[in-house]
Amino acid sequence: MSNSPQAAGVVLTYPNRRHEPEHERVVHQQLARRLAALRGLVFGGDFDPQAVYPGPRYLVPSGTIVGLDLAHALGLRHEDDLFGGVVPSPFIETKAITHPLISADAHAPAGWSAEFCARVRDSVLPGFTAFSPADARQAAARLLADGPLRLKPVLATAGRGQRCIRALDELDEALAALDPADFASCGVVLEANLDEVETISVGQVRFAGRLISYHGRQRLTRDNQGEEVYGGSDLVVVQGDFAALLALALPEPVRLAVAQAQVYDQAAAECFPAFFASRRNYDVARGRAADGQWRSGVLEQSWRIGGASSAEVAALEVFAAEPTRQVVRAASRELYGRQPRPAGASVLFEGEDAQVGLIGKYVLVQGYAGEL
Repeated sequence: MSNSPQAAGVVLTYPNRRHEPEHERVVHQQLARRLAALRGLVFGGDFDPQAVYPGPRYLVPSGTIVGLDLAHALGLRHEDDLFGGVVPSPFIETKAITHPLISADAHAPAGWSAEFCARVRDSVLPGFTAFSPADARQAAARLLADGPLRLKPVLATAGRGQRCIRALDELDEALAALDPADFASCGVVLEANLDEVETISVGQVRFAGRLISYHGRQRLTRDNQGEEVYGGSDLVVVQGDFAALLALALPEPVRLAVAQAQVYDQAAAECFPAFFASRRNYDVARGRAADGQWRSGVLEQSWRIGGASSAEVAALEVFAAEPTRQVVRAASRELYGRQPRPAGASVLFEGEDAQVGLIGKYVLVQGYAGEL
């Protein structure tokens, strides 16, 4: 595939998340520069609605674009226009869509898709989404009959804010701490709690006429407050679609995770027809349920630049430089405090961040010894 420069244009970052630490902004800018180089375009910094740009714009938003009017105003009409995704309503970008409501008359925002929940039922863990305290309590009572549940605020990232709930009074305390407006508009997820959990990432990126797919493992680390949070991803990336990924010699839990992510991805495309995305990432959990059995299911989607995106971009660079290569390993790393830099890694950010403290973010590319 040719990597020759395209028509004149510009790649721009578009910071649009409610809370965006400095380290994330710096990393997004670095990745946008690398995407610009891959397309033979220039990097123009943050998007300025008053500016006149030469040629077409390609945006790298920090969050999913919510609302079709906004998307069209930004010039975003299909997946070739951005690194990320567009959804028509706020709740669709969150893990809220993963689970059904507790009843047909439960509170839900306009555009809720019961069909989506039905289609992904066998590809997710047991759980419910609620948009009111009463519905959450009813859902929790049903789940607690089978063991502890995990409460997940849908706007939190990196696993922050989640709580294991064992009784309804614990649920009431957790719900009282939620922002009422966020609760009503985006909901809260109540999901069967798993032990011995590992998270498998499954994703695809479409960029400049190239499609890559991957599976990977997430790492956990301790942040500067001692909380266990996301620490990076180790990806195996192929050129092609999910079928190309499944052509690899995959362990059975990974093969199941890819299949579950496929179901989720296709259901989203068909049940939310106004949605489109060039970057699609699905977190699939595998762990032991309260009955002692192993369970696997998609936890949530990410249709925006994310923690694994540095590894995605690194893989795109490898495939652009070596078009005949079919598979590569790439990894992202996030380390808090003063820790050694990973051997062979490129530095995306190192320093003191006002929100999270001392942090280092890195990316590295490795060989692949597996067989197709």
